[in-house]
Amino acid sequence: MKTIGIGFIGAGDIANLHAEAINNLVGAELVGLWNRTPEKGKAKAGQFGCKTYDSVEALLADPDIHAVFILTNMETHCEYTVKAAEAGKHILVEKPAASSIQELEQMKAAVAKAGVKCMPVHNYIYEPGIERAKAMIDNGKLGQIVQFYMMYNIHHADEIRVRYPGVVRQILTHHSYTMLYLAGEPKTVSCLMNTVDDTIASQENVAMANIQMQNGTLSHLCASFANDDHAGDPWTCIIKVIGTKGSTRYSYRDFVINDRNGAHSQTYQNYPESIINTATHFINRVVRLGESPLSSLQDAITCQRIIEACELSVVKGIHVRLNE
Repeated sequence: MKTIGIGFIGAGDIANLHAEAINNLVGAELVGLWNRTPEKGKAKAGQFGCKTYDSVEALLADPDIHAVFILTNMETHCEYTVKAAEAGKHILVEKPAASSIQELEQMKAAVAKAGVKCMPVHNYIYEPGIERAKAMIDNGKLGQIVQFYMMYNIHHADEIRVRYPGVVRQILTHHSYTMLYLAGEPKTVSCLMNTVDDTIASQENVAMANIQMQNGTLSHLCASFANDDHAGDPWTCIIKVIGTKGSTRYSYRDFVINDRNGAHSQTYQNYPESIINTATHFINRVVRLGESPLSSLQDAITCQRIIEACELSVVKGIHVRLNE
């Protein structure tokens, strides 16, 4: 089996989970990383057991690297994706995949020209429960899909959420690509948002969107950093699909460890495992076998249209038609 060499561009918190996946995967090797802050990069390289590079260009010039993971802030994803494609490297890019539709179109064109694979980290859809739901939808066991729901209520302290965009871009991006995967293409979007306590972070930390799909399915997406939900049937992170013949559910709360994990007060085991599943699928199926990812840059473009429609809906107080 040929060893697939991986390089990291960026070494923030999410790099820990991607490194764990690679270091436990037969036939994969984390060759090295570059980080904007060299001291942090060297510390992470020591933790992961790999080397460091002085520049992105040096990493991309290494022939031992076949694919790169772009794990930097959203604003740099387009630049590094284009550079990686031009260097002939396959690409896994964290979400949000870019800041705008224009950037995503530029990334898509560069990837197509280079003939490499590019997979956005749309991690929910690589979860076994979501894959089972997709199979049940595709084979008609749920009948016609009538309703799709995705709820997220996980408190993030102000000093954490101040580093993120608001929940529309940070969380509803997840909701949007999962909805695309399970419920179809969107037609109209209406959104509301609120900022609960803007003392430190002015970004919205609560948002809700109602969406009608082109096939008629109605979707409700909501996200909150302002609160946890510890009710009897908590909406910590839950997905529900309801059809005319049946329904299915996916929930973070089905697998919980009483130990803090980053911003989360508990370890919702689905989350770290979904990142590991994503990295594993990218290396074994997309890079090694040449398969298309389950969610593409075109899907990322559609997600960005949904996000921008949500923002426009809030600003103008209107219901936005995506084809107009």
